[in-house]
Parts: sequence; structure tokens; C-alpha cells
Amino acid sequence: MRFSMRGLIASAGFASGDRFVVGAWLESPIGPFADVMWAAPDGTRTLLVPDTRAERFVRAVYGFDETRVVELVVTAQEAKQVELRAGPVTLGLQAGPGWPIPFPRPAAFTRWVEGPIARVTMRVRTYGVSPTGVREWYRSDCYRRVVAGRASVDGRDLGPPGPVDPACGFGFSEPPRGPSIVAVRPLLEDPTAALDTLLAALTTGS
Repeated sequence: MRFSMRGLIASAGFASGDRFVVGAWLESPIGPFADVMWAAPDGTRTLLVPDTRAERFVRAVYGFDETRVVELVVTAQEAKQVELRAGPVTLGLQAGPGWPIPFPRPAAFTRWVEGPIARVTMRVRTYGVSPTGVREWYRSDCYRRVVAGRASVDGRDLGPPGPVDPACGFGFSEPPRGPSIVAVRPLLEDPTAALDTLLAALTTGS
């Protein structure tokens, strides 16, 4: 079974060496939620989520060294601005004009047409297999480059935003190297049906 999502992915690195990938999901198999993937300067990969349902879902797809369930509040304005507070992390990103992709595309188009273009122009992959074996298609609807941003951890300012470098290592693909906010509609499919079983359990509360 294929599961669809709709929302945005905001990503940025900072002078401190911290890199963040924020997902703000209006639609998902578990309903609306947000998550933060945080790669520290030492390479530690931490997932910040608002509850255990989101934790189980995201960890079923991506890889992390640790997970924290925290108070998490995200405000996103049409993929133009993101404000976030997630446990020790605060973050704000402001984006410039967008490059929309207005027409609907089937998964095959995302894999075979968008994929090569994205690899050449932005060094990202639009199709692949996650560390847990889930197949993913990243269908982007609008790309915006971040023009201003700030972030702190436990009140410590992380400096100005910059490239998401080195690689975060959460999944098969990395976000665009330059700080960005991207409206996306991912598709997920697990050939083993393990994700299907988990989502069935999460939707029934077990």
C-alpha cells in the first residue's frame, strides 16, 4: 500500500555545525504533525517529536541515534516562513520567492524525470529506499531559498544559517544543500508491509 503526505520540509545548516530538517505535515497517515531531525556537529542524529505515535512512524522510515519526545510547536506560512520551538531548539527561517511546479505528476514521473533534474541542479534524490526499506517518492510543489534565519539550542545562538553540510544521514536523500523551504507531497511504500502493520496499529491505538 502507498501512503501519501502533504506539507513542507524546511532545512538549514548553521555556523555552529548543527543541521536541521523540519517536517510540518498537514496530511499524513497519522494525521497532522511536525517533527525535527537534528544533526549535531559531532554527527549525532536526534529526532524531536511531539508524541510516541509520531516517533514510531518516523523511526519506521528514517534512522537516528536518539529520540526525544518534547513540546513541539511549528508555525508555517505557505512555505514562506517557519517558526519552531521543539524542546531545547528554537528556529526561524524566512524564504524568498518561490519556484512552483503547479501540475500533478505520477510517481513514475517523479522518479524518472524529476529525479535526474534534481540530482544535477540541487544534488537531491527524489526517489529511493530508506534505511528501513521503505520506498519513497518526494514530489515537490514549490521550492523557496531561505534568505534569513536564526536558531538556538538551550538559549545558545548557533550563528547565521548556511549550507546543510556535511550530510545529515537520516535517509537515502539529503535536503537541498542551500537552506530552503520546500512544499512537498511524499509517497511511501513498504514492500515488506511492516509500515502497513505499524500504521494499522497506530490508527487503532494499539
